[in-house]
Amino acid sequence: MLLDLDRTNDISPSPALTQTPRYAPASTATRAGGNCPTCSLRGACMSKDLNIHELARFDAIVSATRIVKRGEALYRTNDVFQSIYAVRAGSFKTVVMHRDGREQVTGFHLTGEVLGLDGVCAERHSSSAIAIEDSSVCIIPYSLLESMCAESTQLQQQMLRTMSGEIVRESSLMMLLGTMSAEQRVATFLLNLSGRMKARGYSAAEFNLRMTREEMGNYLGMKLETVSRMFSKFHRDGLVETRGKQIRIVDPDALALI
Repeated sequence: MLLDLDRTNDISPSPALTQTPRYAPASTATRAGGNCPTCSLRGACMSKDLNIHELARFDAIVSATRIVKRGEALYRTNDVFQSIYAVRAGSFKTVVMHRDGREQVTGFHLTGEVLGLDGVCAERHSSSAIAIEDSSVCIIPYSLLESMCAESTQLQQQMLRTMSGEIVRESSLMMLLGTMSAEQRVATFLLNLSGRMKARGYSAAEFNLRMTREEMGNYLGMKLETVSRMFSKFHRDGLVETRGKQIRIVDPDALALI
């Protein structure tokens, strides 16, 4: 079964949050208008049912793109909420901090997915979004998006689906951490990534893990050694093959039955 768990090349861990610049440098922001109609990710981050007029209006409210280097923060916990972000390239992790200063990974966001909805409720972000590789995002001012949603049923429905997906992700994570064995957690995580890659037109069987094993373990509530042991077991059982940064799911049906 595929769970929408936020919402892919092993890389060295991101720098500690306390060492990360508060924002990507302003010089990395560029105007993005005019890109939406031809963007290859159009179907991933907006409704496919928008007419030409609505698509042009949506394109007009996408104020800019921003490049975020690996380890940099797109936004931080308690930052004032102003925009949501569509991941144009690369990937991010969302994190919160425990009272003792430990980092807790709460999700991974891939190309074509949306970031920043955590700020809608309290008008401040409840987590931090950190790039786990060099990435870029499209900046969508929420006030303008909200106004357009009031006039476009299709866009309003898309936003509701996106927010619903966040709710499903949160409940799925609670089930994952509360009821599944370590083996089931890793299997479900891999199948979820597989489904998300397929939805964006990539191979569902072979892809790169952008997060480190340590970040994956943090997200799944497991130690690094346990994650590595599960990958070794899946390899011995003929379910998964790993070659450095690349992973290939050999038997997805058997993996789903774990």
